[in-house]
Amino acid sequence: QVQLVESGGGLVQAGGSLRLSCAASGRTFSSYAMGWFRQTPGKEREFVAVISWSGGSARYADSVKGRFTISRDNVENTVYLQMNSLKPEDTAVYYCAGARGRGSYYYTADEYDYWGQGTQVTVSS
Repeated sequence: QVQLVESGGGLVQAGGSLRLSCAASGRTFSSYAMGWFRQTPGKEREFVAVISWSGGSARYADSVKGRFTISRDNVENTVYLQMNSLKPEDTAVYYCAGARGRGSYYYTADEYDYWGQGTQVTVSS
């Protein structure tokens, strides 16, 4: 079993930066692909980024490509999301998630097995 706890959300002005962290418990963290999703009221959870179990490669949603960077530290059992050049439309609750599958990338919420409680990111214009 893996437990995920996000932190680092907050209020920032447009153009600013935030770094989200997701601390994982459990000895098998390094074998999971890890993703970040976001959700706004009334909408489905939206894929943001995913990183392979080794951290060697990542994929991003087009809406964040070039502005967000996902990374992981398999010694510290933590995955990060560095968010730069933030826009008001990035406002959402951000969730980290872990996938037990054998693949490197997963893009839909139902492919993930473990979820954090979410952290609010608000970008003011």
